[in-house]
Amino acid sequence: MPQKNNQKRKKVEKFIKNSYLCKYLIYYYFLVSGMRNEELKTIERESIAVKFAGDSGDGMQLTGTLFSDNSALSGNDLSTFPDYPAEIRAPHNTIAGVSGFQVHIGKEIRTIGDKCDVLVAMNPASLKANLKWVAMGGTIIVDADTFIDKAIEKAGYSSNPLTDNSLSTYNLIVAPISSSAKRVGTELGLDIRTAERTKNMFALGIVSFIFDRNIEVMSKLLDVKFKKKPQVSKANFEVLKAGYIYAESIECVESRYHVATATLKKGKYRNIAGNTATAWGLLAAAERSGRPLFLGSYPITPATDILVELAKHKSLNAKVMQCEDEIAGICSAIGASFAGCLACTTTSGPGLSLKSEALGLAVMAELPLVLVDVQRAGPSTGMPTKSEQGDLFQALFGRNGECPCIVIAATSPSDCFFSAYTAAKLSLEHMTPAILLTDGYIGQGSELFRIPKVSDLEPITPPLAKPNEEGYLPYNRDPETYIRRWAIPGTEGLRHRIGGLEKTDGKGEVSTDAFNHEKMIQYRQLKVDKVADFIPKQEIIGENTGDLLVVSWGGTYGQTFMAVKELQKEGKKISLAHFKHIMPLPSNTADIFAGFKEIIVCELNGGQFTDYLRMKFPQYQYNKMCKIQGLPFTTQELTQKFNQILEQK
Repeated sequence: MPQKNNQKRKKVEKFIKNSYLCKYLIYYYFLVSGMRNEELKTIERESIAVKFAGDSGDGMQLTGTLFSDNSALSGNDLSTFPDYPAEIRAPHNTIAGVSGFQVHIGKEIRTIGDKCDVLVAMNPASLKANLKWVAMGGTIIVDADTFIDKAIEKAGYSSNPLTDNSLSTYNLIVAPISSSAKRVGTELGLDIRTAERTKNMFALGIVSFIFDRNIEVMSKLLDVKFKKKPQVSKANFEVLKAGYIYAESIECVESRYHVATATLKKGKYRNIAGNTATAWGLLAAAERSGRPLFLGSYPITPATDILVELAKHKSLNAKVMQCEDEIAGICSAIGASFAGCLACTTTSGPGLSLKSEALGLAVMAELPLVLVDVQRAGPSTGMPTKSEQGDLFQALFGRNGECPCIVIAATSPSDCFFSAYTAAKLSLEHMTPAILLTDGYIGQGSELFRIPKVSDLEPITPPLAKPNEEGYLPYNRDPETYIRRWAIPGTEGLRHRIGGLEKTDGKGEVSTDAFNHEKMIQYRQLKVDKVADFIPKQEIIGENTGDLLVVSWGGTYGQTFMAVKELQKEGKKISLAHFKHIMPLPSNTADIFAGFKEIIVCELNGGQFTDYLRMKFPQYQYNKMCKIQGLPFTTQELTQKFNQILEQK
């Protein structure tokens, strides 16, 4: 027998001895693999997308997170997209109960990938739900133990897809995942139920072999995850190793993949979810402004993680109150703002509706307040775990009376940090509420984040009134910015009264005078409009003139950027203007629009930003591309639409 095979045999036997894996695997290894005489070739790839899908409770979110963390530690850039059902426990083996987690890794990653190169399907329903997202010729890994007649029928199949030749165009890996994981787990002392739950690790082991991952890194990640249950951590790692060796033994792929690593600036990085980044941005703003952070919120999908993250940081003087409802959440935040805090509240679309009256109180009182809206599919409770951009009109206009707010939109998971910081800075310095729009896609998705030094961030200087300030009145304003001074209760000589009724200019007494009301309305609007002087000019990716300008906002940045770059490489005269500041818009917006023959606005709603631009700049014509499926754009569908417009011209 060749020397290589002898070495490999010893490696396998040592592993089996150490991991208690059954002796049948030795037989299976040599019988099925035939002791291949050559090492697998390695294919270099700029990027690759993997999706883990299974029944709710199969651990797909954990599996995807471990794979993405391992990839980050291996030097890959990445973007992730959790996709899970709204039901707490959907019916077993149904399409409605499928939970997924997509990971896109590579050298420079800005999207989750149009289609995945590898799909892990833990049951028939997850295969049925996700097959359309697999690239032609891609690899599909299935758990053979779950493809029983009842589960196949429940998923909506008329025949077994593993045997009816319907998957012939894919590289199909049919593995006994559940039974193998159960066997290894029980031999390590786990009870049957706990052992069965390790099957996701066996699947992860197969994927780790295909992409040549260092599985020892997984051991450390599992130790962190199960730090209070070391036996469970060890068992999960042993099952993962079993999956790795299984994939090697059956020659599951003709070639392994090496994914290009990212070129990163020097610094400290971590794989961060958008909601976590939002929380950190608020903490940084509190530090730089010198104002204690207060969050009053009610849990709601997909925004709850911000509340959970901030609750961990009492040592940073963050105070968090989980309230009984959405109204109590924002009202407690307004009270904290009056008391001198950087006050925040977090929610999603239905909660924003409930907060609208109290938000009007903050506008009337002219108090700083950051409201984070992690948008989801609506209306009403809609599709709670799916992502859209449907709350833009609500953020801009969803209050009674003339009630302007600052509105900005984060562009990516890591940008949630900087957008939260900016929202807090603008709100504190201009004494008016700011709404930060993120969405489920970027709020729960993750990417690599270079952690900045707080000292390098722009300073935040709230307009605090000084003790015994001469001539202080609560509604005296700066003549250029219309900003009133912030008098913290208890400051000597600055006793004052504010509230929800209209105020007299200057003194702040209750007033029903018609002319005073009109003046105060104008002041509040002018104050928000003047924010345009304190935000950056809108940037363009590409030339300042051309045939087509792509306009997008918020979480669509990655997809529109990649589509525009692809067409620019083909020599097309196309550019991108991606908006972060919505109310007010950057001061050079009209000048940008004037340089292009056609404008197309891309957004995940029915055209709200398009209609807003028509209100602001009616002199221009706007094409629109809308998607309302609870899913992000794909680069392919964007390029097809852009080419269609360019060819017509």
